[in-house]
Amino acid sequence: MYFAHTHRPGFWMGFVDFFTAGLFFLFYMPLGGLQDELDAILGRRTQRYWAAYLLGIPTLFIYPLVWMARIAEELKAKAVELGVPGPYTSWWHMFGWNTFGLMLMGPAVATHRFFDTLNRVEAEMNRINGQREDQT
Repeated sequence: MYFAHTHRPGFWMGFVDFFTAGLFFLFYMPLGGLQDELDAILGRRTQRYWAAYLLGIPTLFIYPLVWMARIAEELKAKAVELGVPGPYTSWWHMFGWNTFGLMLMGPAVATHRFFDTLNRVEAEMNRINGQREDQT
């Protein structure tokens, strides 16, 4: 799979998502292709964000936070596997900034690091896949 979006502005996406109470990513995950890209990178079908969002309503949105933190940890493992240089996103980075850094634009900081790692992983996978296509 070729990844066309390797320059997503994570800080601004996190900023907008914070002020829309998660509704931005509710639409962006399926329509922007992010959900499919995560599935391709992680090698499995991840839980749909809309389901995590709905489960977040009765849990005061703790469920989608933990869901995203788990995805961040899996993305970190993929980045390490591919040899992408750090710093990486992680479970603690996503969870910590979204809870303890709430007043310091924490969600935007956490989303920035997540998309920074995602962009670098996608660029590396494009590079690897491009080499494979050239060799065949």
